[in-house]
Amino acid sequence: MKEYKMRRGEYLEERIPDMESTVEEYFGPITSTEEYKGSDLFVIEEPDNPVFEKIVVGTVEYSGKKDKLGVEFHERDPTELGPDELEAAEDAVDAKNDFLLEATGRDAKARRDSMKRAVEDDPDHDVET
Repeated sequence: MKEYKMRRGEYLEERIPDMESTVEEYFGPITSTEEYKGSDLFVIEEPDNPVFEKIVVGTVEYSGKKDKLGVEFHERDPTELGPDELEAAEDAVDAKNDFLLEATGRDAKARRDSMKRAVEDDPDHDVET
């Protein structure tokens, strides 16, 4: 599960006031929920795009801190995709990036940079030699 922060001064509930309908619009009907860190996230068992096997997405709530977007994309192995499904791969990437941009206000490059900084700032990632 990846967790994404919003831009400074922005909140997830302001960017996406209706998470359920936004998730369905991007990925397909929600089939269930799954608990993650005390929050119920939406599960799409059969996403509209055939590249995805399953998607888990929603608001991860933290007391005393800003909520984060939790997302887990389960994708099919590209070698198992047929020609029509391979064409859907570009749409799958666009859907992921468009959704994450709408939710976080950050494009792919800004999200990567933020994740790198989080790892660099994490004292547990240092390995002693």
